[in-house]
Amino acid sequence: MPKRQMHLIAYLKTGPTALHVGGWRHPEATLDDIFTPERYQHIARVLEGAKFDGCFFADLFGLYDIHQGGFDAYVRRGGQISYLDPTVVLPVMAAATRHLGLGATLSTTVHSAYHLARWLGSMDALSGGRVAWNVVTSATDLEAQNIGMDVLPPREERYDRADEVLEACFALWKSWDPDAMVKDKKAGIMSDPSKVHYANYKGRWVKTRGPLSIPPSPQGRPVIMQAGASDRGRDFAARWAEAIFTIQRDQPDMLAFYQDIKTRMDARGRAPQECAILPAVSVIIGETESIAREKADYLNSLIDPELSLATSSSNVGADLSKVDKVEKLAEVQGNQGMKGSEEVIEQAMKAEGLSFKEAARKRNEGKDVVGTAEMVADRLEAMFESGVCDGFVLTPSMFPGMFEQFARSVVPELQRRGIFRKEYAATTLRGNLCS
Repeated sequence: MPKRQMHLIAYLKTGPTALHVGGWRHPEATLDDIFTPERYQHIARVLEGAKFDGCFFADLFGLYDIHQGGFDAYVRRGGQISYLDPTVVLPVMAAATRHLGLGATLSTTVHSAYHLARWLGSMDALSGGRVAWNVVTSATDLEAQNIGMDVLPPREERYDRADEVLEACFALWKSWDPDAMVKDKKAGIMSDPSKVHYANYKGRWVKTRGPLSIPPSPQGRPVIMQAGASDRGRDFAARWAEAIFTIQRDQPDMLAFYQDIKTRMDARGRAPQECAILPAVSVIIGETESIAREKADYLNSLIDPELSLATSSSNVGADLSKVDKVEKLAEVQGNQGMKGSEEVIEQAMKAEGLSFKEAARKRNEGKDVVGTAEMVADRLEAMFESGVCDGFVLTPSMFPGMFEQFARSVVPELQRRGIFRKEYAATTLRGNLCS
């Protein structure tokens, strides 16, 4: 019987910093190419050469300004900023690849269903069926204010609206039957109008008539990704998600999340293999273990504690320079914040005996998989084979070097062990996720 195959997706940003807040300061990190197509085409080719399922861009509809009431820390210290709209960058990457999945993070709270269906449907068609939508509901009031709202709606309401947006998008993506396009020059028939349909969707918050003007891609519609960790977010994932990006500190937490999601999926009549659960992992690779440890220590020495605290502030939706206890968090959050980020801080407090603020400042330290390529492969294989995940979202400690080194040294080791593909099984993202 063939071995179960690991899935790998890369976490990207159109800016200097991903999850490791000090990575952009590394001497080998590239910065001058952030506004060039070559940067994104290069990483796409690296990932496709390593047979990654895909990549996705984390994104924010604005600029974080929660920490100390402004954006100084993020702008000055190189925070997780999206300098470019990923929906503009992804087609550039699609043109440079043939198999790599390409994901965009887009909010159901700040965008209309028709816009979302049109943007994503266009990219999916243009890429030959390789697009994923990382569905978010937004977690900061600044995003709401950028579209004319004062504050975000309550979390439960945001998810209720998200359900309607997904229902509407799915209806719009079914506007055209797969065989609607005829392209008969002699008969003068481009498409069969009897195979094009209005969506006529109407919910409590969302209404759209359609039809969409875009025929379906080879995979039918974009793959749905999601990262919600709250109880309502997990229900949403169990209904819609085909890939889940999740952040847990330790294997017991990964297992609890994995089992919970699969149980919720079963209750909805979905098979376990219909959704890949992919915890975030970052690696630091050395020729020897001691060299890898030295690299890790050096990278961690580049972390700016203030930026680390600002990042945690942004993720939990509260200025942590003014909050010293986890019990006070809910008082200042309002409707903001991501539950998964709160849980990571709480897990660090419990595991290391840290105070709330200490854990928030040390959000990057001690979470990397560090060692030789064989040691990294050992660790990933152990987690994968233990049944806590279906693969991983690989987050860069340093860009693009970490991805390049992982592709050169760890991927061949995983392939040798028979737990990662040597060739793509399909030309679509969904086809590869399901293989």
